[in-house]
Amino acid sequence: MNTDRIVLLTGAVGGIGSELVDRFLNNGDTVMACDVSEEALNGWRARWDTDGQPHPQLFTAAADIATADGPAHLAEQARQHAGRVDVLINCAGWFPIVPFEDMSTDQWQQVLDINLTGTFLMTRTVLPLMKNNGWGRIVNFGSGSIFDGTSGQSHYVAAKAGVVGFSRSLAREVGDYGITVNVITPGLTVTQAVRDNFPEKILAAQRERRALHRDQLAKDLVGPVFFLASDDSGFITGQTLNVDGGVFML
Repeated sequence: MNTDRIVLLTGAVGGIGSELVDRFLNNGDTVMACDVSEEALNGWRARWDTDGQPHPQLFTAAADIATADGPAHLAEQARQHAGRVDVLINCAGWFPIVPFEDMSTDQWQQVLDINLTGTFLMTRTVLPLMKNNGWGRIVNFGSGSIFDGTSGQSHYVAAKAGVVGFSRSLAREVGDYGITVNVITPGLTVTQAVRDNFPEKILAAQRERRALHRDQLAKDLVGPVFFLASDDSGFITGQTLNVDGGVFML
């Protein structure tokens, strides 16, 4: 496995992002971990310190990906640190629960800005750092909710469905540069954010729906994402890889 990749990952502080950072660092890759809060990033990165010294291949940068300036700042940080990006993982997301008839225009727009426009902006700013390499991997996060909908999340489901369409179209534009673009669609993954927003009865119902009757954990997504970021997935692009323990068998 290639061990000198430059990996840029958004949503790093979350449960899924943390597991992914751990996997890439263990592979010997250099990781630029990004999230919206600099304070949260500073506390979070300490878990990889050794004898009080920061991990030499882990860099952090804070920015709001839903604004044009945020992704531009992250891309510039990547350029200064490494001069290129080999793997972009758009993992940042936000999924508030709001019944449709109670949803304001601002609430709708904010969720689209983070989940869909943020993916667009990150990709647009990072792509120039990837095109000249002759090799690149873009892994975007969708959601299994696009297959059957979720009450109270029409804004989130619309945004994640948009990520799939965006990724397919982009894959056709960047293939000549050796870049692949794929989407992971997780099922409901038990992170702290999910525990804060979903009652146990919802988690129990999800376990019952799965062919594999257990909670989906952040670590369940690491292998699929790592595969799509590798040489082994070089002839796979524009695809949606559903990782949900067998809820939807597509």
